[in-house]
Amino acid sequence: MNNYRDIIIAPVITEKAALCEQEGTYVFKVAKKANKTQIKQAIEKIFNVKVENVNTVNVHPKKKRVGRYEGMTKSYKKAYVKLAKGSTISFD
Repeated sequence: MNNYRDIIIAPVITEKAALCEQEGTYVFKVAKKANKTQIKQAIEKIFNVKVENVNTVNVHPKKKRVGRYEGMTKSYKKAYVKLAKGSTISFD
C-alpha cells in the first residue's frame, strides 16, 4: 500500500458504530490486504490521534434478491479502532 488514504476507505456510519463512538472506538471500512499495523499507522497519520488498539473483521457477502434476479453484496474488511483517552475524531 503506497498511500495511507488507500488503506482507509470510509468510516462506517451505523447505529452500532455510533454506540462504539461513545466508548472511544471508531469503525472504518479498510482495504482487504491491510493488516492491523498498517491500519494503526494510517489512522494516526490521517487524523493525528493516538491509537490504542485495532480489531479487524472480514465481512462476508450476503445473498440479495431484486425481483427474479439474485446476487451477492460485496465483501469487505472492517476495522474497530480504539483511541487513547482524550483523543476524538470528527467526520465533519
